[in-house]
Amino acid sequence: MPHRFPALIAAPERGEGRLWLAGGRLFDGVGGAISENAAILVEDGVIARVGSASEPCPDGARLVDLGGRTLMPGLIDVHTHVAGKVRQILRGAEPELPGTAAHFVQAELRGYLRRGVTTIRVTGSSDPLAPQEARQAMRYGAFRGPRLLTCGKIISATAPGGRFYGQMYREADGPDDMRRAVREQIRAGADFIKVMTTGARSNELEDPEPTQLTEAELAAVADETRRLGYRLCAHAEGLAGCQAAIQRGVDTLEHGMYLHQRPDLLAAMAAAGTVLVPTLSGYYEMAGLHGAIDPSATEPAPDMPAMLADLAWHNLEQGAATMRAARREGVALAVGSDVVHGTGLEVRRMIHHGLTAAEALLAATSTAARALGLSEHVGTLEPGRLADLLVIDGDPSREPGLLTDQDKIWLVMQVGVGAAGQALENTLALGAGGSLRAADP
Repeated sequence: MPHRFPALIAAPERGEGRLWLAGGRLFDGVGGAISENAAILVEDGVIARVGSASEPCPDGARLVDLGGRTLMPGLIDVHTHVAGKVRQILRGAEPELPGTAAHFVQAELRGYLRRGVTTIRVTGSSDPLAPQEARQAMRYGAFRGPRLLTCGKIISATAPGGRFYGQMYREADGPDDMRRAVREQIRAGADFIKVMTTGARSNELEDPEPTQLTEAELAAVADETRRLGYRLCAHAEGLAGCQAAIQRGVDTLEHGMYLHQRPDLLAAMAAAGTVLVPTLSGYYEMAGLHGAIDPSATEPAPDMPAMLADLAWHNLEQGAATMRAARREGVALAVGSDVVHGTGLEVRRMIHHGLTAAEALLAATSTAARALGLSEHVGTLEPGRLADLLVIDGDPSREPGLLTDQDKIWLVMQVGVGAAGQALENTLALGAGGSLRAADP
């Protein structure tokens, strides 16, 4: 019996009828090549067939003329922290009301969809129920946002991180408490379990080098997660924590910036199919390189203590080296930005630090879907997959910068429903024969 992902259970209603999207380039997420003059038939929110624009529009289908644009799977970000942070309120201004943050969560999720991101994995939130609440609101039609997977609370040993991140963590000690923590997250609607095998480099009181959990504690988390049929994600920075996570068979390893120093661990990941999520953008953010692609061409403006900003620079160098070494070793790589609305930036940064554009696009589509256990549903343009589609005005394999230009995001479809993009924001007009086109400006 297939795993019951809460994220799939909470899916919005699918589009009805038939759509024929034709006349564009195609990046299918299966290989790295772009094909020309392609077409896709969508039936009731599912991809029915991939064909050629030279074919006539199928009977009963509505034509969507792509006008030479690129059609590809919707982007997937496997490492986000949706929180709906309210902007700083000035002294003397009206205090924040209890429900205000939920509206910021909604705005954040809409923002992902507008940037072509149709699936996200929330790897921790300062309000641990906010992702589930937003997902339920999307399920019942309150608004459109990306498909959302969440871990609930991050499972951690009692550690300084619990002081910094509060309700984001479920601190546990001893094997039995670890098992209880896993069960609590599943009870709360988690799609997967996340565990801290090391501390975090984003606070000044934790040393990310030693393993935080005992062997028995990590074994309990891994065993209970597997026993109940869920996937396991590990925050792992120091090499001891990376080794422990790999030996316990985690599905995805987040960060792992020093792994290039241990080729044996990378070889073990490749053999086991463990996916590495490099999260380069997290280091950029902590180093004060906001919005930059080439770190050497940007004047940093960090907003963290100098010790942490300096460490971020070091970790960026190490993480980029690990990403390249992982690719050479055959380790699967998935896009995880670790910052709000940073998916396109992460793709561009991975390219800057050594991946080809095709490799980075695969990391944001099919490999990301595999990392989440959703390969049978999203990530590629193949028959039977959900019609989560992105249409870009241009060719992102030649111009990756298109992914961070919202003016070039022409159409975002979610299960066959037009959900965002310039084509919807402009006035739409029905052309002759029922074709859909953007009206003249």
